[in-house]
Amino acid sequence: MANKENINLKTMQEVGAITYSALKHAGKSVKPGAKLIEIAELAEGYLKENGFESAFPLNISINNYAAHYSPRLEEETAFNENDLVKLDFGAERNGFFGDCAISIDLSNNRPEFVDATNEAVENALSIIKQGVKVNEIGAEIAKTIESKGLKPIRNLGGHGISTNNLHGEPFIPNYDNGDDTALEEGMVIALEPFATNGKGAVTDSDILEICSFNGHVNVRSLNARKLLDAIEIRFPHKAFAIRWLSDIISVKFSLYSAINELIRADAIAPIPALVEIGNGIVSQSEIELIVEKDSCSILTK
Repeated sequence: MANKENINLKTMQEVGAITYSALKHAGKSVKPGAKLIEIAELAEGYLKENGFESAFPLNISINNYAAHYSPRLEEETAFNENDLVKLDFGAERNGFFGDCAISIDLSNNRPEFVDATNEAVENALSIIKQGVKVNEIGAEIAKTIESKGLKPIRNLGGHGISTNNLHGEPFIPNYDNGDDTALEEGMVIALEPFATNGKGAVTDSDILEICSFNGHVNVRSLNARKLLDAIEIRFPHKAFAIRWLSDIISVKFSLYSAINELIRADAIAPIPALVEIGNGIVSQSEIELIVEKDSCSILTK
């Protein structure tokens, strides 16, 4: 399997530890009235201060948004006291990625959501070892979430992680999908349960602030060419936030116009924010681990 190759355990442990530390650091500042952009810059800046890069932009997905929401350049949105907030983040060094997520209930009235995904992770961890099938992990996750009166999100899940590839094989479902792929010793995977009181699935929204590089193509405008050159150098193997390119083009309208040109040319791929199809509230937990012969070792701790 690809995600067993070239594992540098020391680097993976360092990347996992700083990922968890950055996420906890940012989470302490998630309070009513705080701005999303402030939290994103706090987490991303924390990694830079400690000598790491971001594996992807901080995802700050609130309530019915499940994933891939990252604040827009100059966005003024602030948290409110009823929000259920998901923070999903990762560090990167030399092509090795961290990936971790937590949920924060600012209302303090939805303990079942946070408990569902946290306990789903713990229960899944208890069965992970070499030879366990991914559908068995999914069944354990679904059983835990359903015991809280909620539904697992069926079209999201965990994933393999390898060098320069954050989302690889195997896919780790959040329900028994019948996939009998067995885990192998040395695999690096992320467990990523999502729970909802909605319909149990997500779809693309029209919010787009994260993209990934597809390949170098000829584009017409000078701004688009400048952006594409920078993206190819900075983010050849990882997702990036549009706001990260404001040092190349500082005028917001011009920046987004150039991004749209690159999307139309298929030079970059948009990664839309995902919303629950029944408008349900969503919680999330995620940890990264290495599969061992008789158990596993958590990296994001």
